[in-house]
Amino acid sequence: MPIRPTPAAVLLAAALAGCAGLPPEPGAASGAPTRSAPVARPVDAAVAAPLPPDAGALAEAMRGASLVLLGEMHDNPAQHRLRAEALARLVAAGARPALAFEQFDRERQADLDAARAERAHDADALIARAGGPGWDWAHYRPFVQLALDHGLPIVAANLSRIDASRVVREGFGAVFDAAERAALGLDSPPAELLAALEVEVDRGHCGVLPQPMLAPMARAQIARDAVLAQRIAPHAERGVVLLTGNAHARRDLGVVRWLTPPLRERAIAIGLLETGSQAATPAGAFDRVIVTDAPPRGDRCVALRERLRGAAAPQGR
Repeated sequence: MPIRPTPAAVLLAAALAGCAGLPPEPGAASGAPTRSAPVARPVDAAVAAPLPPDAGALAEAMRGASLVLLGEMHDNPAQHRLRAEALARLVAAGARPALAFEQFDRERQADLDAARAERAHDADALIARAGGPGWDWAHYRPFVQLALDHGLPIVAANLSRIDASRVVREGFGAVFDAAERAALGLDSPPAELLAALEVEVDRGHCGVLPQPMLAPMARAQIARDAVLAQRIAPHAERGVVLLTGNAHARRDLGVVRWLTPPLRERAIAIGLLETGSQAATPAGAFDRVIVTDAPPRGDRCVALRERLRGAAAPQGR
């Protein structure tokens, strides 16, 4: 007789499938981070003003930065085109940053490197071997090809969905041993960060998640941010651009929180938002912002409610 997942497990899978990172509304660090460090650095009005949605302006904003957290709405083709053109301009001007991808799970680094060694310029072969489900790879292929064409390191940076699910169900200890928890700073995540992320999880899931799931989902978000920080930190001297969702790119709640204080000061967080979403973005969340139009899409809250309703329904035999 086939083993059927429990309703709770199905519900969890549906919730995680609904967000690769927290969807925005209207989307190796060495040592634990210093808890007393400021959440966000002051940003003056000139810097906080949105950049024009122009590849040249975005390239200039990234120029010379050690660590760039380059946000996105995962399903916005215009944002992907803008980012790809900006990075191409940056590389054409002589920059050679590593490209770190939320879209590649960290345990696929060996597969990624092997595919690259075998077929040095074949982005499709690399994606087929190292890429996972749940992403529209047509959006990310240009970034992979850019890295291959110019010899840029490609970093598989994300915590896998399987490991994130384990963190939700069982806590950080299910995925990270004591030494790794200490290195990542997961032994005592700040209470105010957990509380703020619970609010974001609730808002990002349209208020439909059961209350008991909010704190575990916030822990999974923290685990992802900490791993992303750990994976990009060794490339800071060369320069690194992390391609990631806006939630991870946020300076106040995301990956920057898990960098060491010196690296935080060298990082720039760039959010690519959509028209109408600025009001929901607090001051200091990003160093620079670009606002684009949203693509045609259905009501994601309706779709999420249907997915969760289906997951919570009794499973037939």
